[in-house]
Amino acid sequence: MKVVIAGAGIGGLTLGLMLHEKGIDVEIHEAVGEIKPLGVGINLLPHASKQLCDLGLEECLAEKGIETSTLAYFNKFGQEIWREPRGRAAGYDYPQFSIHRGELQMTLLEKARERLGADRIHAGHAFLSFRQEADKVVSTFSNRADNTEFEVESDVLVGADGIHSAVRRFLYPTGDEPRFSGRMLWRAVTRAEPYMDGRSMFMAGHQDQKFVCYPISESLRRQGASLINWIAELRVPHGELPKSDWNRKVDKSVFAGPFASWKWDWIDIPAVIDAAEVVYEFPLVDRDPLPRWTYERVTLLGDAAHPMYPIGSNGSAQAILDARYLADCLSSDPNTSYALREYEAERLPRTAGIVLRNRMNGPEQVMQLAEERAPNGFRNIDDVIPREQLEAISLRYKRLAGFDKDSVGAGKKS
Repeated sequence: MKVVIAGAGIGGLTLGLMLHEKGIDVEIHEAVGEIKPLGVGINLLPHASKQLCDLGLEECLAEKGIETSTLAYFNKFGQEIWREPRGRAAGYDYPQFSIHRGELQMTLLEKARERLGADRIHAGHAFLSFRQEADKVVSTFSNRADNTEFEVESDVLVGADGIHSAVRRFLYPTGDEPRFSGRMLWRAVTRAEPYMDGRSMFMAGHQDQKFVCYPISESLRRQGASLINWIAELRVPHGELPKSDWNRKVDKSVFAGPFASWKWDWIDIPAVIDAAEVVYEFPLVDRDPLPRWTYERVTLLGDAAHPMYPIGSNGSAQAILDARYLADCLSSDPNTSYALREYEAERLPRTAGIVLRNRMNGPEQVMQLAEERAPNGFRNIDDVIPREQLEAISLRYKRLAGFDKDSVGAGKKS
């Protein structure tokens, strides 16, 4: 069997490593001419880090990223709503890692080149189209170096080429536009003094004004400092989906004003914003769940299949889980078409549920409830939201996304 993957992001590279581990021939084609460590921070929840640890990457991840100890939610006054341990601190067998997205991607790329062979990973190859002939799929790519087109034959084509997926667009050329929430995100990293225990993630505010913060550098933590990944989020008036670059640099004055008073005894958010060297702007978008991902020998994975709001730390995690299930299906069933349908039957409804739940704020519902019920703050959160309700919201989302302890503990070792 030969599998061609369009996209060398986290999902595509992870799938490549997993298929290679199963003895399946893999080629990865990436549209950009040079794969660089772009982006800011991401979280790898225990169900996702388990899969990467099983690939032998735990030591690399632990050297680069922070092993997250705690997640805490606060209102816009810095009053604590809910706090829970995470990863091994919560009793999981696997850690939760907070890491720079670019460092994770480069780690996966290095391992893929080492294990698959550098000649199996091609940059500057943009997907154009495919056709299916008998028991093969023939994909057409454009070589951006010389502007030529060429064809690649394989048994399976996987579109793992992100939220702007060319494979998805080929399957669904109309009626599949991004769905804009009316909120914008501003993302950056700041070198600063550690807050809390130096390994904690927090979110503050509510759905129309939110600040997310977590450290992502283990090497700096060991030096007593912190590289803080942060996200500021605001609802924008007369919000329309920007037609320009979704990853553009902006001045802090565009969004910093509403956060000017967010100075608390354990963190100074205006100072964190001000110390960032570069800030990138993104619209908060997803797409409606598709009726199907799989067309005979072609399927989708990760953000190409189920772009979702970055709520609950599940975007990259679900791509990694897609990769595990798809690799297992392809390696265990000689009927490729059946294997791809089995993958879709398992993963499409699960991820569709997360997309829809994230539109309802996912586990961050606790902040919205606090804002709605106590907009001027509170003395005791138990008087606003009973602890049983807070626990239920947290557990419900973990079960939906597949990282409650029972699900992670019951996961099959690869």
